Amino acid sequence: MEIVYLIGRILLGGYFLDNGYNHFANLDSLTGYAKSKGVPMAKEGVILTGLMMIIGGATILTGLSMIIGLALLIVFLVVTSFMMHAFWKIPDNMGLKMSEEINFTKNIALAGSLLIILAMKM
Repeated sequence: MEIVYLIGRILLGGYFLDNGYNHFANLDSLTGYAKSKGVPMAKEGVILTGLMMIIGGATILTGLSMIIGLALLIVFLVVTSFMMHAFWKIPDNMGLKMSEEINFTKNIALAGSLLIILAMKM
């Protein structure tokens, strides 16, 4: 079972590391997207959330300080879901509403998974 746990940590940690890196690699376009959603201090928000994902992903990947990393990721996912993917506010516009709903439910499911891992770590 240890190998399954390790593979899971690599996949989950890698997912957040990749997405955190993406925040920096695509800072301008993600800042524009955040501005379009009304996020105050959008550039700083993109940088902060990128750091949250990199730190959280690294803690999952390494197994070090996982409680801190998991907490960062849970906060990131819940706040981002409601701020950036509020699909219920979007009139159906060529699939945009569906896309935001998918992102919202994915983030909430990831947050739930991280809560399960957090509970096992406490």
